[in-house]
Amino acid sequence: MADSSDRKAVVGNKQVIFMDFVSGFPKESSMYVTTGTVKLKLPQGCRGVLLKNLYLSCDTYMRILMKPHNGSSGDAFNPYAPGCPIYGFGVAKVLDSGHPDFRKGDLVWGITTWEEYSVITAPEILFKIQHTDQLCFFFIFLLIIGMAGMTAFIGFYEICSPKKGEYVYVSAALGAIGQLVGQFAKLTGCYVVGSAGSKEKVDLLKNKFGFDEAFNYKEEHDLNAALKRHFPEGIDIYFDNVGGKMLDAVLLNMRVHGRIAACGMISQYNADKPEGVSNLMNIVYKSVRMEGFTAMDHLQQYSKFLGTIIPYIKEGKIAYAEDIAEGLENGPSALLGLFHGRSIGKQIIVVARA
Repeated sequence: MADSSDRKAVVGNKQVIFMDFVSGFPKESSMYVTTGTVKLKLPQGCRGVLLKNLYLSCDTYMRILMKPHNGSSGDAFNPYAPGCPIYGFGVAKVLDSGHPDFRKGDLVWGITTWEEYSVITAPEILFKIQHTDQLCFFFIFLLIIGMAGMTAFIGFYEICSPKKGEYVYVSAALGAIGQLVGQFAKLTGCYVVGSAGSKEKVDLLKNKFGFDEAFNYKEEHDLNAALKRHFPEGIDIYFDNVGGKMLDAVLLNMRVHGRIAACGMISQYNADKPEGVSNLMNIVYKSVRMEGFTAMDHLQQYSKFLGTIIPYIKEGKIAYAEDIAEGLENGPSALLGLFHGRSIGKQIIVVARA
């Protein structure tokens, strides 16, 4: 628990507040930065935790949360509430705890609100960072050991069941998830091609992350032809981060008994009327399995994931690229940059460094 001096302390608390539900591309005016106050102690009897947020993760799924709930049940996340802070994954330090699993000074990652200090009343969504002795660089937890790494691991290994020698295609391949999927595929002995939206990103995929080939989808007028050029024998595994026209073209190029992990569909997030997919019958003709997933549905696999990824990191087998924005006030701009191709690698916001 907080000490006696902390119990009396009230400090300023910068926050990113969600303005209202968004149609089309979000703008910086869809959010605003304000400063409130927070007590550096938890209310009496609270079994939650008080966090000092250190690093926040910008992720494309956050755009979905800017739309009102569509009425279905069982969604992985609830939409943002107008007038309240937005939330996402982050790394934080525990300042006060009423929960037996967390103590003052613990470093954690998980879902937190976009503010300098957060009270998390359901800390089951938080994970202790246990490897600070070997892995003190916090960015690694957001990019590799956090939810991006877990998502890449589940989607590739559990959903796609890769085999050595298979042909793998990754869209949005320089994103936080895509860059890891490509490296997992190479470590498995697969042939890997990625797509991205600039020459700089294509060069990084081939020269830093070890992709066998990569292409700039913005320069391809015929996506089907581009895929046939890179996969003359077809695609065994497609890790889909974009949906839309790319997914439609991929369906024409899948091999028999191919697998598609539907991780995200960023091409559709800002569309008022999402595009339809025309080539779904290829799933039937070629006995292709396509499965949507979120890592939150596979948290029981987290220990298995750590057992795989920690040795890779220690042995230097995993590279990563991050794009750093300093200060919570720059959070809205950093988040929106994801939808305009401005970020190179994992977009992270530094709120505080200690």
